[in-house]
Amino acid sequence: MTLRSVVWLLPLILLACRGAGADGDTVTLKGQRFTVEIVDSPEEQQRGLMFRDELDADAGMLFVYAAAEPQAFWMKNTRIPLDILFFDDAARYLGAQVNVPTCRGDPCPSYPGPAPARYVLELNAGRSAALNLQPGDRLELPGSLREEARKP
Repeated sequence: MTLRSVVWLLPLILLACRGAGADGDTVTLKGQRFTVEIVDSPEEQQRGLMFRDELDADAGMLFVYAAAEPQAFWMKNTRIPLDILFFDDAARYLGAQVNVPTCRGDPCPSYPGPAPARYVLELNAGRSAALNLQPGDRLELPGSLREEARKP
């Protein structure tokens, strides 16, 4: 392979790696690692896990907000029962809505957090029970978000 070929292929390889890394963010909670999709735009947050038929056992969706605020989730067109875990500015566990059922009709109930939250983690229903979470447990965020979480 010539140097010219390498120079031409390098941007394509880097672009492919960037795409793979975007879906490969992980969080750790009580020693359990989860691969997460990070959603931080209003459009992504509104869509969430709608219309998906499955979620891998060690996967989830991490909602990231600009500041801790009261958060409430609904399950409109969500086909997967979920546990919805709420975390404060410092990524400390506040509480959860567990085994939240799917909702395909109207109206769908709302599932609020127990206190203002900056991070919300959705996992498959029942997944959080094995973690035996207690208020104050830390969510270890991906490197891209770690600096944002304030220390107590």
